[in-house]
Amino acid sequence: MGMKTLGLDGVTDMFVSKPDVTFFHPPSIYDFRERPEVIGPISDVIPSSPVFEMYPIGLTSIADTLERNGYNAQIVNLAHEMLVDSEFDVEREIAESDAWMFGVDLHWLPHAHGAIEVARLIKKHHPEAPVVFGGLSSTYFHEDLIEYPSVDYVVRGDSTEEPVAKLVETVKTGGDLSEVPNLTYQEDGETVVNELTYMPEALDDSSIPSYTYAVKSVFKYGSVRKVIPHRGWLDKPITMLLTSRGCRHACSFCGGANSYGDVHGRQEPAFRSPEKLIEDIRTIRSFSEGPIFVVHDLRMGGWDYAQEFFDRLADEDVPNEFIFELFGPADEEYFRMIDEAVESYSLELSPESHVPGVRKEMGKFAVSNEAIENTMRAALDNGCQNIDLFYMIGLPDQTYEDAVGCVEYAEHILEDIDDERIIPFVAPYAPFLDPGSPAFEQREEYGFEVHADSLEDYRQLLLEPSWKRMLSYETEHLSRDDIADATYEAARKMNTLKYEHGLLEQDTYETMMERLETSEELVNRVDEVYENTPESERDEELKALFDEYSAFDDFGENSIAGADELWWPSNGFRNGLALAGLGAKLLVQDLKQRFTNGRAVKK
Repeated sequence: MGMKTLGLDGVTDMFVSKPDVTFFHPPSIYDFRERPEVIGPISDVIPSSPVFEMYPIGLTSIADTLERNGYNAQIVNLAHEMLVDSEFDVEREIAESDAWMFGVDLHWLPHAHGAIEVARLIKKHHPEAPVVFGGLSSTYFHEDLIEYPSVDYVVRGDSTEEPVAKLVETVKTGGDLSEVPNLTYQEDGETVVNELTYMPEALDDSSIPSYTYAVKSVFKYGSVRKVIPHRGWLDKPITMLLTSRGCRHACSFCGGANSYGDVHGRQEPAFRSPEKLIEDIRTIRSFSEGPIFVVHDLRMGGWDYAQEFFDRLADEDVPNEFIFELFGPADEEYFRMIDEAVESYSLELSPESHVPGVRKEMGKFAVSNEAIENTMRAALDNGCQNIDLFYMIGLPDQTYEDAVGCVEYAEHILEDIDDERIIPFVAPYAPFLDPGSPAFEQREEYGFEVHADSLEDYRQLLLEPSWKRMLSYETEHLSRDDIADATYEAARKMNTLKYEHGLLEQDTYETMMERLETSEELVNRVDEVYENTPESERDEELKALFDEYSAFDDFGENSIAGADELWWPSNGFRNGLALAGLGAKLLVQDLKQRFTNGRAVKK
């Protein structure tokens, strides 16, 4: 869309497409397009692929904060570009960037390899440009990270919008780095760790995620594809509503448990007010008719908090479907409140195990199976359209029989409740046990053996040729072999169960079973190469093996869950005219803000 169409003739120089800061989202493994490996079923129950191309939603709020402070901030999703375009030249994209400062997210630990490689390429082509890291994994491993030559700064904590803005301003003006909160850097060869003092008690100052930034950036930087959150999003857009940072629960395997205050400084969750959440929904409605995923259980903020949100939501008359998380049982009153507030809703329910003792050990849904079943009945009786029910393999105190036994229990649920709106899933807890989680920090108490401690350990694990060999942990009951075997056995049984109950189409079922068989066979043959081939010949043997399975070249995904099983029906985006109008409005606001700040940037 040209400037004449927007009615902005004569002021085009004030709209700047050249970024001051570019944020690159890396793939999990940088050279995944060339490496022979089967990453396997480690991402089948999340929106992104095994490349983990979905960038953390906080990246948009950081970029938005920079824009509001007068800087041009661009997000480039390298992982997505690499995934959808086999000819995409990553190094050229980095080399041709005009930014004077760069950011790389290392939020989820499976990006440990790709993040460092992207930083290395930035330094190769922009040796004088500062490189800053951020995210939960960056925070945990900040002292490891700062030792890499390609990393200049690490901003710690779960809320880094203001610290990043302060860092950019300080670097730009040559200010005092010691005044930047939450910052780790090196000075005269020594690591300096500034205090973790920026921890907002509420989340009303920034939109998280900032969809206004995402829409504006499409027009401002001239690319839709670079800011897409994950593969398939344009066809089936789903948006997120972040209610809080931090958690009141202490799930033993979760790096976001309430114990993460020891690392990230937060002792209590910070919430976004119901009023601001409604403003976020209005923004989403301005461009999308797709489903809205509400991140975290609203009841963490208290009953009054949840009730205020639903009262306000009821007044909005929003036609989009909502997906809500539950972190514990709920009664009919809660679901009636939801049903009265929305036209359509679904639930994400993750008891993780059907064994109450295992659930108690992991600190989640420490209630009876009856309470969970009653929760599902109450939801289904009060307008719930769908319940995704998740079980996990690799939990503390879980035996092989417990892991596989979730399928028999799922059969009980499907037959006893007898409702096709319940969709059970089973997946491995892979590839890594979260650093910072109670089970990682107190591994002996929880019965875990961890095979990686440093960031470099995880980088090296990601280069293993199969998902089983990537696993960073074993438990007192489950070896790596057991976790893999239980995953394949449970997945076969679960797929068959769903097919027999009409929850999977025959073509989907047959494809998944074939993929499961191939994935398991390939993982086992990789082990045979390691056991029977001298190390000097191993790479050649692995290459020959993967050439033999060349048709299985998509990392082995979609074997434990169908490609469309986790997608909700979507009406997609609103018409292009509405989207263009929103983009124009945001660009005008950007211009006005730059005039107000007196900081309009020249090309």
